[in-house]
Amino acid sequence: MRITDKTAFARSRSSGMTLIELMVALGIGSFLMIGALTVFMQSRTTFRVNEAIARLQENARYVFDVMEPDIRMAHYWGLRTRPFVIDGRANDDVPLATAVTGDCGVRWTIDLDQAVESSNNDYNFTCAAFGTEVDTADTLVVRRANPDIAVPVANRIYIQSSRSDNSALFVGTTLPAGFLAATSETHALMVNGYYVSQNSTLDFGGNAVPSLRRKFLGVGPAIADEEVLPGVEDMQIQFGVDTDPVDGIDRGVVDRYVNPDDPILDPLDAAFNDDAEILSVRIWLRLRADRAETGLPADNGFTYADQVVAPINDGFRRVVVSRTIYLRNARPAS
Repeated sequence: MRITDKTAFARSRSSGMTLIELMVALGIGSFLMIGALTVFMQSRTTFRVNEAIARLQENARYVFDVMEPDIRMAHYWGLRTRPFVIDGRANDDVPLATAVTGDCGVRWTIDLDQAVESSNNDYNFTCAAFGTEVDTADTLVVRRANPDIAVPVANRIYIQSSRSDNSALFVGTTLPAGFLAATSETHALMVNGYYVSQNSTLDFGGNAVPSLRRKFLGVGPAIADEEVLPGVEDMQIQFGVDTDPVDGIDRGVVDRYVNPDDPILDPLDAAFNDDAEILSVRIWLRLRADRAETGLPADNGFTYADQVVAPINDGFRRVVVSRTIYLRNARPAS
């Protein structure tokens, strides 16, 4: 009997958990699982948001990497630094005789006195945009010479420059009269006109994707069109202007930033300042993500340049980025 009692007692001590203990354990485990899943979902959401913002910022850096070298070299004309010495430019008495196919304005390509030029909230190119232009975005035109010395080929526009003589525009392989290869340099003329389109190469099934594009001078001579980057839905421009007299003590320093249509830059306006010189270009870009995000709330709107954009609730994440680019070769008119 004593052996039987001990066996029963041992069995009672080694029995499993009670129902209450099991329920408590399941409850604690459930709370821990819910907490872990919550942390995981929050971390995943944070990762997706950071990834989306990083991608937009990466796209912005790419656009600026394309535009900045071009803008910095505006006003570069080879061995001479002043555009008024270039025969054949748009403001010269003898304009370039060869027509440019698809030109974006009256002598738009060879208006070398305007090394940087912009429109304010308007697509003012006479050449057709790719798809439909964003007519509330600014445009920007940069004119300069390619810094590399060129071997002339047919159907391209070049600048022949010399330190002692005037420069000249010409087309093709024959140097203009009065220039020798030994005492002058040949540089290809570069003209890039940046604008924003409502469409891009990523358009699919009626879904339009905006893009930053540019018109550029190519073989022909002709104006061609290429995509810089899809996802850019606005570009705004302001110019950093020096308004001090040409021989003034503070000449060479930006006094203020103005919109492209500011009266001090318009020769036809009574407020035109003949001493005003553009020394820098400030660019704002508004970029849109490639894909919409489910449940993304409306943004808070944007205020930049001369734009006030109301909140947008279409599921696409957006960022506005800016950069100020100084012109290396800006010179006062004289």
